[in-house]
Amino acid sequence: MIEETGVVVAVEPGVAWVETQRKSACQACSVNKGCGTSVLAKTMGGRRSKVRVLNPIGAKLHEEVVVGLGESAMISGALAVYVVPLVLMVVGALLGQLLAMEFAMQNSDVLTAVLGFAGLGVGFLWLRHYGKRTADDVRYQPVILRRVACEVTLVPLDRQKF
Repeated sequence: MIEETGVVVAVEPGVAWVETQRKSACQACSVNKGCGTSVLAKTMGGRRSKVRVLNPIGAKLHEEVVVGLGESAMISGALAVYVVPLVLMVVGALLGQLLAMEFAMQNSDVLTAVLGFAGLGVGFLWLRHYGKRTADDVRYQPVILRRVACEVTLVPLDRQKF
């Protein structure tokens, strides 16, 4: 389970909107000062985003909560978004190249580019269908796991000063 903390900013029946702050793994890395990725993380990181999450614990407005998403949902979502359109674009470009060679076309690059972009378009259409199909699937929804416990620090009083 991938977990992130956030603050509830809106509540609806059965769901809540949680605002989280993007963090980078670079903060914990020992070589973050000399790494190009950490520079990007400092530039792009720190933004806040609002996420619609399932609210089975009945979290209230302004509560700090832990939101979780299953690893399998994250991996399949990442594969769907990044890999499928790219693979279909490459398949389209290869098909364009093969067709251009088969018909002995002089300018094969045009057909290769057109079918490559067509494959990318088919990938985006498939992604839209995939998103609609998984939008209501509970396995792909982030969920509030628990409230963040407030830490209370007790300071002993020095009775002689009073």
